[in-house]
Amino acid sequence: MVVRKRSDVSERRAALGTINSALSIVSQALDADQQALNVVANNVANVNTPGYTVETPNWQENQPLNIDGVTIGQGVTETGATSERDRVLESRLDQQQQLASSSGSRLTALNTLQALFTPASSSTSTAGNIGSDITNFFDTFSKLEANPTSNSDRQAVLSAAKTLSGDISNAAASLDSQRSALNQESAGVTSQVNSLTSAIAQVNQQIMTTSPNADAGTLEDQRQEDISQLSQLIGINQITTENNGLAITTTSGQLLVSEGTSYQLTTGMVNGVTDFFVNNTDITAQLASGGGSLGGYLTARDTDIPSSLSSLDQLAYSISTSVNKQNNAGTDYDGVEGNVANSANVALNIFSEPTTVAGSAASMSVVMTDPNQIAAAGAGDGTGDDTNAIALAALNSSTSTIVDGQTPINYYSNFVTTLGSTVSSVQTENTAQKASVTQLQTQNDALSGVNLNDEASTMTTFERSYQAASQVFAMLNTIMASALNLGDQTTVS
Repeated sequence: MVVRKRSDVSERRAALGTINSALSIVSQALDADQQALNVVANNVANVNTPGYTVETPNWQENQPLNIDGVTIGQGVTETGATSERDRVLESRLDQQQQLASSSGSRLTALNTLQALFTPASSSTSTAGNIGSDITNFFDTFSKLEANPTSNSDRQAVLSAAKTLSGDISNAAASLDSQRSALNQESAGVTSQVNSLTSAIAQVNQQIMTTSPNADAGTLEDQRQEDISQLSQLIGINQITTENNGLAITTTSGQLLVSEGTSYQLTTGMVNGVTDFFVNNTDITAQLASGGGSLGGYLTARDTDIPSSLSSLDQLAYSISTSVNKQNNAGTDYDGVEGNVANSANVALNIFSEPTTVAGSAASMSVVMTDPNQIAAAGAGDGTGDDTNAIALAALNSSTSTIVDGQTPINYYSNFVTTLGSTVSSVQTENTAQKASVTQLQTQNDALSGVNLNDEASTMTTFERSYQAASQVFAMLNTIMASALNLGDQTTVS
Protein backbone atom coordinates (compact mmCIF):
# COMPACT_ATOMS: atom_id res chain seq x y z
CA MET A 1 0.00 0.00 0.00
CA VAL A 2 1.32 3.42 -1.04
CA VAL A 3 0.90 6.19 1.49
CA ARG A 4 0.75 9.67 -0.08
CA LYS A 5 1.64 12.73 1.89
CA ARG A 6 -0.73 15.68 1.67
CA SER A 7 2.10 17.76 0.25
CA ASP A 8 2.62 15.25 -2.56
CA VAL A 9 -1.03 15.43 -3.51
CA SER A 10 -0.96 19.23 -3.56
CA GLU A 11 2.14 19.29 -5.70
CA ARG A 12 0.63 16.80 -8.11
CA ARG A 13 -2.55 18.84 -8.39
CA ALA A 14 -0.55 22.00 -9.03
CA ALA A 15 1.53 20.24 -11.64
CA LEU A 16 -1.52 18.83 -13.36
CA GLY A 17 -3.19 22.25 -13.38
CA THR A 18 -0.17 23.85 -14.97
CA ILE A 19 0.07 21.11 -17.57
CA ASN A 20 -3.64 21.35 -18.35
CA SER A 21 -3.29 25.09 -18.82
CA ALA A 22 -0.34 24.58 -21.16
CA LEU A 23 -2.22 21.91 -23.10
CA SER A 24 -5.11 24.32 -23.52
CA ILE A 25 -2.80 27.01 -24.86
CA VAL A 26 -1.13 24.60 -27.25
CA SER A 27 -4.49 23.25 -28.40
CA GLN A 28 -5.61 26.78 -29.22
CA ALA A 29 -2.34 27.35 -31.08
CA LEU A 30 -3.00 24.24 -33.18
CA ASP A 31 -6.52 25.46 -33.97
CA ALA A 32 -5.25 28.95 -34.84
CA ASP A 33 -2.52 27.59 -37.13
CA GLN A 34 -4.99 25.26 -38.82
CA GLN A 35 -7.42 28.11 -39.48
CA ALA A 36 -4.55 30.23 -40.83
CA LEU A 37 -3.55 27.38 -43.14
CA ASN A 38 -7.17 27.23 -44.35
CA VAL A 39 -6.98 30.94 -45.23
CA VAL A 40 -3.83 30.33 -47.27
CA ALA A 41 -5.39 27.31 -48.98
CA ASN A 42 -8.43 29.43 -49.88
CA ASN A 43 -6.15 32.10 -51.38
CA VAL A 44 -4.39 29.53 -53.53
CA ALA A 45 -7.69 28.02 -54.65
CA ASN A 46 -8.89 31.45 -55.83
CA VAL A 47 -5.72 32.56 -57.60
CA ASN A 48 -7.62 32.72 -60.92
CA THR A 49 -10.95 33.96 -59.55
CA PRO A 50 -11.78 37.41 -61.08
CA GLY A 51 -12.03 40.11 -58.43
CA TYR A 52 -10.81 37.92 -55.56
CA THR A 53 -8.83 39.81 -52.91
CA VAL A 54 -6.11 37.98 -51.03
CA GLU A 55 -6.91 37.37 -47.35
CA THR A 56 -4.68 37.33 -44.30
CA PRO A 57 -5.54 35.72 -40.95
CA ASN A 58 -6.14 37.85 -37.88
CA TRP A 59 -4.72 36.97 -34.46
CA GLN A 60 -6.13 38.01 -31.14
CA GLU A 61 -4.45 37.49 -27.77
CA ASN A 62 -6.64 35.63 -25.31
CA GLN A 63 -7.40 37.29 -22.02
CA PRO A 64 -4.44 36.53 -19.70
CA LEU A 65 -4.85 35.21 -16.13
CA ASN A 66 -3.56 37.07 -13.13
CA ILE A 67 -2.68 34.78 -10.20
CA ASP A 68 -1.15 36.26 -7.10
CA GLY A 69 0.08 39.23 -9.09
CA VAL A 70 1.59 37.06 -11.82
CA THR A 71 0.18 37.46 -15.34
CA ILE A 72 -0.09 34.18 -17.21
CA GLY A 73 -0.70 34.32 -20.96
CA GLN A 74 -3.47 32.21 -22.49
CA GLY A 75 -2.25 32.06 -26.09
CA VAL A 76 -3.99 33.40 -29.19
CA THR A 77 -7.06 32.77 -31.27
CA GLU A 78 -7.43 33.16 -35.05
CA THR A 79 -10.45 35.45 -35.41
CA GLY A 80 -11.01 35.29 -39.16
CA ALA A 81 -9.48 36.65 -42.32
CA THR A 82 -9.26 40.21 -43.61
CA SER A 83 -9.09 41.08 -47.29
CA GLU A 84 -6.05 43.17 -48.26
CA ARG A 85 -7.83 45.95 -50.11
CA ASP A 86 -7.22 49.65 -50.64
CA ARG A 87 -10.56 51.33 -51.34
CA VAL A 88 -8.92 54.56 -52.50
CA LEU A 89 -6.81 52.65 -55.03
CA GLU A 90 -9.84 50.66 -56.20
CA SER A 91 -11.80 53.89 -56.67
CA ARG A 92 -8.97 55.46 -58.69
CA LEU A 93 -8.80 52.34 -60.85
CA ASP A 94 -12.55 52.47 -61.49
CA GLN A 95 -12.37 56.13 -62.47
CA GLN A 96 -9.52 55.53 -64.89
CA GLN A 97 -11.27 52.50 -66.37
CA GLN A 98 -14.38 54.52 -67.15
CA LEU A 99 -12.26 57.16 -68.92
CA ALA A 100 -10.34 54.54 -70.93
CA SER A 101 -13.55 52.71 -71.81
CA SER A 102 -15.17 55.94 -73.00
CA SER A 103 -12.26 57.01 -75.22
CA GLY A 104 -11.91 53.42 -76.47
CA SER A 105 -15.52 53.11 -77.66
CA ARG A 106 -15.39 56.60 -79.15
CA LEU A 107 -12.12 55.78 -80.94
CA THR A 108 -13.65 52.67 -82.49
CA ALA A 109 -16.53 54.74 -83.82
CA LEU A 110 -14.19 57.47 -85.08
CA ASN A 111 -12.01 54.96 -86.94
CA THR A 112 -15.12 53.67 -88.73
CA LEU A 113 -16.12 57.26 -89.47
CA GLN A 114 -12.70 58.24 -90.76
CA ALA A 115 -12.59 55.22 -93.07
CA LEU A 116 -15.45 56.77 -95.06
CA PHE A 117 -13.29 59.74 -96.02
CA THR A 118 -9.91 58.07 -96.46
CA PRO A 119 -8.65 57.92 -100.07
CA ALA A 120 -9.90 54.62 -101.38
CA SER A 121 -7.26 51.93 -101.83
CA SER A 122 -9.74 49.64 -103.55
CA SER A 123 -13.22 49.64 -104.99
CA THR A 124 -14.66 48.45 -101.67
CA SER A 125 -14.92 51.97 -100.21
CA THR A 126 -18.60 52.85 -99.74
CA ALA A 127 -17.95 56.57 -100.14
CA GLY A 128 -15.23 56.42 -102.76
CA ASN A 129 -12.72 59.26 -102.69
CA ILE A 130 -14.77 62.41 -102.51
CA GLY A 131 -11.67 64.61 -102.77
CA SER A 132 -10.75 63.05 -106.11
CA ASP A 133 -14.38 63.21 -107.21
CA ILE A 134 -14.46 66.97 -106.63
CA THR A 135 -11.24 67.52 -108.58
CA ASN A 136 -12.33 65.23 -111.43
CA PHE A 137 -15.76 66.87 -111.70
CA PHE A 138 -14.46 70.40 -112.09
CA ASP A 139 -11.64 69.19 -114.37
CA THR A 140 -14.28 67.97 -116.84
CA PHE A 141 -15.33 71.60 -117.34
CA SER A 142 -11.70 72.50 -118.04
CA LYS A 143 -11.60 69.80 -120.72
CA LEU A 144 -14.90 71.04 -122.12
CA GLU A 145 -13.35 74.49 -122.60
CA ALA A 146 -11.16 73.13 -125.40
CA ASN A 147 -14.10 71.64 -127.28
CA PRO A 148 -17.41 73.01 -125.95
CA THR A 149 -19.44 71.22 -128.64
CA SER A 150 -18.00 67.75 -127.88
CA ASN A 151 -20.72 65.31 -126.87
CA SER A 152 -18.25 62.95 -125.19
CA ASP A 153 -16.84 65.77 -123.05
CA ARG A 154 -20.37 66.76 -122.09
CA GLN A 155 -21.14 63.13 -121.19
CA ALA A 156 -17.96 63.12 -119.09
CA VAL A 157 -19.30 66.08 -117.09
CA LEU A 158 -22.52 64.22 -116.25
CA SER A 159 -20.63 61.02 -115.47
CA ALA A 160 -18.28 62.83 -113.07
CA ALA A 161 -21.28 64.63 -111.53
CA LYS A 162 -23.00 61.27 -110.89
CA THR A 163 -19.86 59.84 -109.31
CA LEU A 164 -19.47 62.88 -107.04
CA SER A 165 -23.12 63.02 -105.99
CA GLY A 166 -23.27 59.25 -105.55
CA ASP A 167 -20.20 59.15 -103.30
CA ILE A 168 -21.42 62.08 -101.21
CA SER A 169 -24.92 60.61 -100.79
CA ASN A 170 -23.41 57.19 -100.01
CA ALA A 171 -21.21 58.77 -97.35
CA ALA A 172 -24.26 60.45 -95.82
CA ALA A 173 -26.14 57.14 -95.84
CA SER A 174 -23.15 55.41 -94.22
CA LEU A 175 -23.02 58.07 -91.51
CA ASP A 176 -26.71 57.57 -90.87
CA SER A 177 -26.24 53.81 -90.67
CA GLN A 178 -23.35 54.20 -88.28
CA ARG A 179 -25.39 56.51 -86.09
CA SER A 180 -28.21 53.96 -86.03
CA ALA A 181 -25.75 51.23 -85.07
CA LEU A 182 -24.38 53.38 -82.25
CA ASN A 183 -27.93 54.07 -81.16
CA GLN A 184 -28.53 50.33 -80.83
CA GLU A 185 -25.20 49.81 -79.06
CA SER A 186 -26.08 52.55 -76.59
CA ALA A 187 -29.55 51.15 -75.90
CA GLY A 188 -28.03 47.70 -75.37
CA VAL A 189 -25.93 48.99 -72.49
CA THR A 190 -29.08 49.73 -70.47
CA SER A 191 -29.85 46.13 -69.53
CA GLN A 192 -26.24 45.53 -68.49
CA VAL A 193 -26.25 48.63 -66.27
CA ASN A 194 -29.54 47.67 -64.61
CA SER A 195 -28.38 44.12 -64.01
CA LEU A 196 -25.21 45.35 -62.30
CA THR A 197 -26.89 48.04 -60.19
CA SER A 198 -29.46 45.48 -59.00
CA ALA A 199 -26.69 43.05 -58.07
CA ILE A 200 -24.72 45.77 -56.27
CA ALA A 201 -27.79 46.80 -54.25
CA GLN A 202 -28.42 43.19 -53.25
CA VAL A 203 -24.84 42.57 -52.13
CA ASN A 204 -24.83 45.98 -50.44
CA GLN A 205 -27.73 44.87 -48.27
CA GLN A 206 -26.00 41.60 -47.39
CA ILE A 207 -22.81 43.41 -46.38
CA MET A 208 -24.68 45.94 -44.26
CA THR A 209 -26.56 43.13 -42.50
CA THR A 210 -23.77 40.62 -41.95
CA SER A 211 -20.67 42.80 -41.66
CA PRO A 212 -21.59 46.41 -40.83
CA ASN A 213 -18.33 47.19 -39.01
CA ALA A 214 -15.71 45.01 -40.67
CA ASP A 215 -14.45 43.76 -44.01
CA ALA A 216 -17.03 41.45 -45.60
CA GLY A 217 -14.48 39.35 -47.50
CA THR A 218 -15.83 37.73 -50.64
CA LEU A 219 -19.03 39.77 -50.49
CA GLU A 220 -16.97 42.93 -50.87
CA ASP A 221 -15.00 41.24 -53.65
CA GLN A 222 -18.26 40.55 -55.46
CA ARG A 223 -19.48 44.11 -54.95
CA GLN A 224 -16.20 45.60 -56.15
CA GLU A 225 -16.15 43.35 -59.23
CA ASP A 226 -19.66 44.51 -60.15
CA ILE A 227 -18.68 48.15 -59.58
CA SER A 228 -15.61 47.68 -61.77
CA GLN A 229 -17.76 46.30 -64.60
CA LEU A 230 -20.30 49.10 -64.13
CA SER A 231 -17.56 51.75 -64.35
CA GLN A 232 -16.60 50.41 -67.76
CA LEU A 233 -20.16 50.95 -68.98
CA ILE A 234 -21.01 54.39 -67.53
CA GLY A 235 -19.32 57.09 -65.49
CA ILE A 236 -20.03 56.68 -61.76
CA ASN A 237 -19.17 58.09 -58.35
CA GLN A 238 -19.11 56.09 -55.10
CA ILE A 239 -20.21 57.36 -51.69
CA THR A 240 -19.61 55.37 -48.51
CA THR A 241 -22.67 55.12 -46.27
CA GLU A 242 -23.28 53.77 -42.78
CA ASN A 243 -22.82 50.10 -41.90
CA ASN A 244 -20.26 49.48 -44.65
CA GLY A 245 -22.74 50.32 -47.41
CA LEU A 246 -22.34 52.28 -50.64
CA ALA A 247 -24.33 54.73 -52.72
CA ILE A 248 -23.54 54.96 -56.42
CA THR A 249 -24.42 57.91 -58.65
CA THR A 250 -23.68 58.93 -62.20
CA THR A 251 -20.86 61.46 -62.50
CA SER A 252 -23.50 64.19 -62.66
CA GLY A 253 -25.16 63.01 -59.44
CA GLN A 254 -28.18 60.91 -60.49
CA LEU A 255 -28.69 58.12 -57.96
CA LEU A 256 -28.28 54.58 -59.28
CA VAL A 257 -27.81 52.63 -56.03
CA SER A 258 -28.64 53.63 -52.49
CA GLU A 259 -27.61 50.89 -50.07
CA GLY A 260 -30.14 48.09 -50.77
CA THR A 261 -32.13 49.94 -53.46
CA SER A 262 -31.29 50.32 -57.15
CA TYR A 263 -32.78 52.82 -59.59
CA GLN A 264 -33.30 51.62 -63.15
CA LEU A 265 -31.88 53.31 -66.22
CA THR A 266 -34.64 53.55 -68.82
CA THR A 267 -34.72 54.62 -72.46
CA GLY A 268 -37.08 56.52 -74.75
CA MET A 269 -37.04 57.91 -78.26
CA VAL A 270 -36.42 61.66 -78.52
CA ASN A 271 -36.03 63.26 -81.97
CA GLY A 272 -35.42 59.87 -83.53
CA VAL A 273 -32.64 58.70 -81.18
CA THR A 274 -32.53 56.86 -77.88
CA ASP A 275 -32.34 59.02 -74.80
CA PHE A 276 -31.66 57.79 -71.26
CA PHE A 277 -33.62 58.50 -68.09
CA VAL A 278 -33.39 57.93 -64.33
CA ASN A 279 -36.58 58.65 -62.38
CA ASN A 280 -38.01 60.30 -65.53
CA THR A 281 -35.09 62.72 -65.75
CA ASP A 282 -33.32 62.82 -69.12
CA ILE A 283 -29.61 62.38 -68.38
CA THR A 284 -28.36 61.63 -71.92
CA ALA A 285 -26.10 64.67 -72.15
CA GLN A 286 -24.60 63.97 -68.73
CA LEU A 287 -23.94 60.33 -69.62
CA ALA A 288 -22.21 61.39 -72.84
CA SER A 289 -19.63 63.39 -70.89
CA GLY A 290 -19.52 61.07 -67.90
CA GLY A 291 -17.35 58.22 -69.15
CA GLY A 292 -17.71 54.50 -69.73
CA SER A 293 -18.39 52.87 -73.08
CA LEU A 294 -21.85 54.46 -73.12
CA GLY A 295 -20.26 57.91 -72.87
CA GLY A 296 -18.05 57.14 -75.86
CA TYR A 297 -20.96 55.81 -77.91
CA LEU A 298 -23.09 58.85 -77.16
CA THR A 299 -20.28 61.32 -77.92
CA ALA A 300 -19.73 59.68 -81.31
CA ARG A 301 -23.46 59.42 -81.98
CA ASP A 302 -24.46 62.91 -80.89
CA THR A 303 -21.34 64.97 -81.63
CA ASP A 304 -18.82 63.37 -83.99
CA ILE A 305 -21.20 61.97 -86.61
CA PRO A 306 -23.55 64.99 -86.69
CA SER A 307 -20.51 67.26 -87.08
CA SER A 308 -19.24 65.24 -90.04
CA LEU A 309 -22.69 65.07 -91.60
CA SER A 310 -23.08 68.83 -91.19
CA SER A 311 -19.80 69.39 -93.03
CA LEU A 312 -20.85 67.01 -95.77
CA ASP A 313 -24.23 68.74 -96.08
CA GLN A 314 -22.52 72.12 -96.41
CA LEU A 315 -20.25 70.75 -99.14
CA ALA A 316 -23.14 69.17 -101.07
CA TYR A 317 -25.36 72.25 -100.72
CA SER A 318 -22.67 74.66 -101.88
CA ILE A 319 -21.56 72.59 -104.87
CA SER A 320 -25.13 71.86 -105.98
CA THR A 321 -26.42 75.44 -105.71
CA SER A 322 -23.27 77.08 -107.10
CA VAL A 323 -22.94 74.74 -110.09
CA ASN A 324 -26.65 74.97 -110.85
CA LYS A 325 -26.56 78.77 -110.62
CA GLN A 326 -23.50 79.05 -112.89
CA ASN A 327 -24.89 76.61 -115.46
CA ASN A 328 -28.11 78.62 -115.56
CA ALA A 329 -26.03 81.74 -116.23
CA GLY A 330 -24.92 80.38 -119.64
CA THR A 331 -26.29 79.02 -122.89
CA ASP A 332 -26.62 75.29 -123.58
CA TYR A 333 -25.81 73.43 -126.80
CA ASP A 334 -29.35 73.99 -128.11
CA GLY A 335 -29.07 77.73 -127.59
CA VAL A 336 -31.29 77.81 -124.50
CA GLU A 337 -30.29 80.41 -121.97
CA GLY A 338 -30.68 79.10 -118.43
CA ASN A 339 -31.83 82.28 -116.74
CA VAL A 340 -34.35 82.83 -119.50
CA ALA A 341 -35.44 79.21 -119.32
CA ASN A 342 -36.07 79.58 -115.60
CA SER A 343 -38.96 81.86 -116.30
CA ALA A 344 -40.42 79.03 -118.34
CA ASN A 345 -39.74 76.59 -115.49
CA VAL A 346 -37.06 74.77 -117.50
CA ALA A 347 -34.00 75.35 -115.33
CA LEU A 348 -30.67 74.02 -116.54
CA ASN A 349 -29.85 72.34 -113.22
CA ILE A 350 -27.18 69.66 -113.20
CA PHE A 351 -27.86 68.63 -109.58
CA SER A 352 -31.10 68.43 -107.61
CA GLU A 353 -31.66 71.84 -106.06
CA PRO A 354 -31.50 71.66 -102.22
CA THR A 355 -33.83 73.88 -100.22
CA THR A 356 -31.86 73.76 -96.98
CA VAL A 357 -28.31 72.84 -96.00
CA ALA A 358 -29.44 70.06 -93.68
CA GLY A 359 -30.03 66.87 -95.65
CA SER A 360 -28.29 68.14 -98.79
CA ALA A 361 -25.69 65.35 -98.81
CA ALA A 362 -28.21 62.51 -98.51
CA SER A 363 -30.44 63.96 -101.26
CA MET A 364 -27.67 65.01 -103.65
CA SER A 365 -28.22 63.58 -107.12
CA VAL A 366 -27.85 64.43 -110.80
CA VAL A 367 -31.15 65.49 -112.39
CA MET A 368 -29.79 66.46 -115.80
CA THR A 369 -30.09 63.66 -118.33
CA ASP A 370 -29.37 65.52 -121.57
CA PRO A 371 -25.69 66.52 -122.01
CA ASN A 372 -26.81 69.23 -124.45
CA GLN A 373 -28.16 71.16 -121.45
CA ILE A 374 -24.67 71.83 -120.13
CA ALA A 375 -24.26 75.54 -120.69
CA ALA A 376 -20.65 75.84 -121.82
CA ALA A 377 -21.30 79.11 -123.64
CA GLY A 378 -21.86 82.47 -122.06
CA ALA A 379 -25.29 84.06 -121.96
CA GLY A 380 -26.33 85.12 -125.45
CA ASP A 381 -23.19 83.58 -127.02
CA GLY A 382 -23.06 80.86 -129.66
CA THR A 383 -22.80 77.16 -128.88
CA GLY A 384 -19.10 77.12 -129.71
CA ASP A 385 -18.31 79.58 -126.93
CA ASP A 386 -16.56 78.34 -123.75
CA THR A 387 -17.01 81.34 -121.46
CA ASN A 388 -19.36 79.62 -119.06
CA ALA A 389 -17.37 76.38 -119.07
CA ILE A 390 -14.39 78.41 -117.84
CA ALA A 391 -16.57 79.94 -115.11
CA LEU A 392 -17.81 76.50 -114.06
CA ALA A 393 -14.25 75.15 -113.84
CA ALA A 394 -13.23 78.22 -111.81
CA LEU A 395 -15.67 77.29 -109.05
CA ASN A 396 -12.92 75.02 -107.69
CA SER A 397 -10.03 77.42 -108.34
CA SER A 398 -8.05 79.32 -105.75
CA THR A 399 -10.22 82.41 -106.26
CA SER A 400 -13.44 80.57 -105.44
CA THR A 401 -15.05 80.75 -102.00
CA ILE A 402 -18.32 78.94 -102.65
CA VAL A 403 -18.14 76.55 -99.64
CA ASP A 404 -18.11 78.49 -96.40
CA GLY A 405 -15.47 80.88 -97.77
CA GLN A 406 -13.29 78.15 -99.28
CA THR A 407 -12.94 76.24 -102.49
CA PRO A 408 -14.75 72.88 -102.54
CA ILE A 409 -11.52 70.86 -102.50
CA ASN A 410 -9.95 72.98 -99.73
CA TYR A 411 -13.10 72.76 -97.64
CA TYR A 412 -13.15 68.98 -97.99
CA SER A 413 -9.42 68.68 -97.28
CA ASN A 414 -9.76 70.76 -94.13
CA PHE A 415 -12.72 68.65 -93.03
CA VAL A 416 -10.71 65.43 -93.46
CA THR A 417 -7.70 66.97 -91.68
CA THR A 418 -9.85 68.08 -88.74
CA LEU A 419 -11.41 64.63 -88.49
CA GLY A 420 -7.96 63.03 -88.58
CA SER A 421 -6.77 65.39 -85.84
CA THR A 422 -9.72 64.39 -83.67
CA VAL A 423 -8.99 60.71 -84.19
CA SER A 424 -5.32 61.23 -83.36
CA SER A 425 -6.19 63.18 -80.22
CA VAL A 426 -8.59 60.50 -78.96
CA GLN A 427 -6.04 57.81 -79.84
CA THR A 428 -3.37 59.56 -77.75
CA GLU A 429 -5.82 60.06 -74.91
CA ASN A 430 -6.89 56.42 -74.96
CA THR A 431 -3.29 55.17 -75.02
CA ALA A 432 -2.42 57.29 -71.98
CA GLN A 433 -5.55 56.20 -70.11
CA LYS A 434 -4.97 52.52 -70.79
CA ALA A 435 -1.39 52.88 -69.57
CA SER A 436 -2.72 54.47 -66.38
CA VAL A 437 -5.22 51.60 -65.95
CA THR A 438 -2.40 49.09 -66.35
CA GLN A 439 -0.26 50.90 -63.78
CA LEU A 440 -3.09 51.12 -61.24
CA GLN A 441 -4.08 47.51 -61.88
CA THR A 442 -0.48 46.43 -61.24
CA GLN A 443 -0.45 48.35 -57.96
CA ASN A 444 -3.77 46.85 -56.94
CA ASP A 445 -2.66 43.34 -57.87
CA ALA A 446 0.54 43.77 -55.86
CA LEU A 447 -1.55 44.59 -52.80
CA SER A 448 -4.71 42.53 -53.31
CA GLY A 449 -3.82 39.82 -55.79
CA VAL A 450 -2.80 36.29 -54.87
CA ASN A 451 0.95 35.76 -55.21
CA LEU A 452 1.66 32.04 -55.16
CA ASN A 453 5.25 32.56 -54.02
CA ASP A 454 4.08 34.61 -51.04
CA GLU A 455 1.40 32.08 -50.23
CA ALA A 456 3.94 29.23 -50.35
CA SER A 457 6.19 31.10 -47.92
CA THR A 458 3.28 31.88 -45.60
CA MET A 459 2.06 28.29 -45.72
CA THR A 460 5.53 27.04 -44.75
CA THR A 461 5.56 29.43 -41.77
CA PHE A 462 2.18 28.25 -40.51
CA GLU A 463 3.07 24.60 -41.11
CA ARG A 464 6.23 25.03 -39.02
CA SER A 465 4.22 26.77 -36.33
CA TYR A 466 1.70 23.93 -36.37
CA GLN A 467 4.51 21.33 -36.17
CA ALA A 468 6.10 23.18 -33.27
CA ALA A 469 2.79 23.31 -31.41
CA SER A 470 2.32 19.59 -32.10
CA GLN A 471 5.71 18.78 -30.61
CA VAL A 472 4.99 20.85 -27.52
CA PHE A 473 1.66 19.05 -27.24
CA ALA A 474 3.47 15.69 -27.38
CA MET A 475 5.96 16.82 -24.72
CA LEU A 476 3.17 17.99 -22.44
CA ASN A 477 1.35 14.73 -22.95
CA THR A 478 4.46 12.85 -21.81
CA ILE A 479 4.85 15.15 -18.81
CA MET A 480 1.17 14.66 -17.97
CA ALA A 481 1.62 10.90 -18.03
CA SER A 482 4.63 11.19 -15.73
CA ALA A 483 2.70 13.36 -13.33
CA LEU A 484 -0.16 10.92 -13.23
CA ASN A 485 2.28 8.04 -12.64
CA LEU A 486 3.98 9.57 -9.61
CA GLY A 487 3.81 6.95 -6.82
CA ASP A 488 1.57 4.65 -8.82
CA GLN A 489 2.47 1.02 -9.44
CA THR A 490 0.16 1.00 -12.50
CA THR A 491 1.43 3.56 -14.96
CA VAL A 492 -0.50 5.72 -17.40
CA SER A 493 1.05 6.10 -20.83
